Amino acid sequence: MIDSKPVQFGVNWARKSAIWPMTFGLACCAIEMMATGASRFDIDRFGAGVFRPSPRQSDLIIIAGTVTLKMGPVVRRVFDQMPEPKWAIAMGACASTGGPFDSYSTMQGVDRTIPVDVYIPGCPPRPEALLYGLMRLQDIIMREAPSAYIFESDGTVHRQRSFDSDNEVPAIAAKSEPKEEAAA
Repeated sequence: MIDSKPVQFGVNWARKSAIWPMTFGLACCAIEMMATGASRFDIDRFGAGVFRPSPRQSDLIIIAGTVTLKMGPVVRRVFDQMPEPKWAIAMGACASTGGPFDSYSTMQGVDRTIPVDVYIPGCPPRPEALLYGLMRLQDIIMREAPSAYIFESDGTVHRQRSFDSDNEVPAIAAKSEPKEEAAA
């Protein structure tokens, strides 16, 4: 029997070292996302390189800003156009939870339309937070098994998301105190 661990390590190392991100800026967080690509923060040193203009050339989508109900299907269509393996980062409070906009037209988190791998809190989050989220995504990529991709006979591909423990959540949010239930 052949040990596949070195092959798995090599594939995952190559994937994490050459992430091709695509921006999907919808509001204020997009400014911080653009600053991350500038020379001061230099996203290139983390292997993410230049932001790609097309979903067909990228494997990471960074959703930054408020997603409205009308924009939700567009986000889904763009995500579906990305080749496998693909990952998603929700950048900012609006992309993660809807932010302060609890209205009829705002989606309360982009995870209602696409699977999100890393959540970055903040309003808007600093470029350093995006870099930390990218490093967190690289950790997740290193733990994935290439066999986690299921190829169906009709050509569709599904990814099984598995982590080291059932309790682990791929987020970088700071730990907060649990909310106490108000006595009625």
